[in-house]
Amino acid sequence: MIYFAAVGIFYFENAAQPEHFSSIFDSLWWAIITLTTVGYVDVYPITVGGKVFTFFILMIGLGIVAIPTGIVSSALTNSVDNSSKEEE
Repeated sequence: MIYFAAVGIFYFENAAQPEHFSSIFDSLWWAIITLTTVGYVDVYPITVGGKVFTFFILMIGLGIVAIPTGIVSSALTNSVDNSSKEEE
């Protein structure tokens, strides 16, 4: 996923921002930050295609975190409920 994000942003932003997205390897930093947090302040897309692509990458990154968090939270809640019922 990180490599896909780096290639995608390189495709959209290289012509507009060659100083930030000069190669796919330079775009990897942007991809890692975007998939794991809400972005890197100094490097952000300025083209319409780059902004739309970034939106989808951000949603995927949030989904990678949110879905497992919901599953773990639900399992923990069930475990605590079962534990409290056994104590009664």
